[in-house]
Amino acid sequence: MKIAISSTGKTMENLLDMRFGRCEYFQIHDTESKEVKILENKGQNASGGAGIVASNQLVDEKIDVIITGNFGPNAFEIIEKAGVKAYKCESISITSVIEKYNKGELEQISMSGPAHHGM
Repeated sequence: MKIAISSTGKTMENLLDMRFGRCEYFQIHDTESKEVKILENKGQNASGGAGIVASNQLVDEKIDVIITGNFGPNAFEIIEKAGVKAYKCESISITSVIEKYNKGELEQISMSGPAHHGM
């Protein structure tokens, strides 16, 4: 399973970035191979539609789960249609995010936040 986490940096000590569409990086953790792939968020500097760009980037990576702060409606629609599960977490270390996910302590996101909320 591939888990994408919106992140402020490239290490496990960095924090989850609450801004899905405008986060600096996505850390993709493969639970089977234990590999971690770091992606620069293509939506970070977009003049508009940052969440859409970010969502499409992660769907192209064939991820199964996204852990972030919030999604806008357009970004969430893309994720939902792709069958990707989304979970909400506070801004804590990536290590702690993964621990909470593995323990089933994260809230699944079932609807988007308001537009521009993931920025």
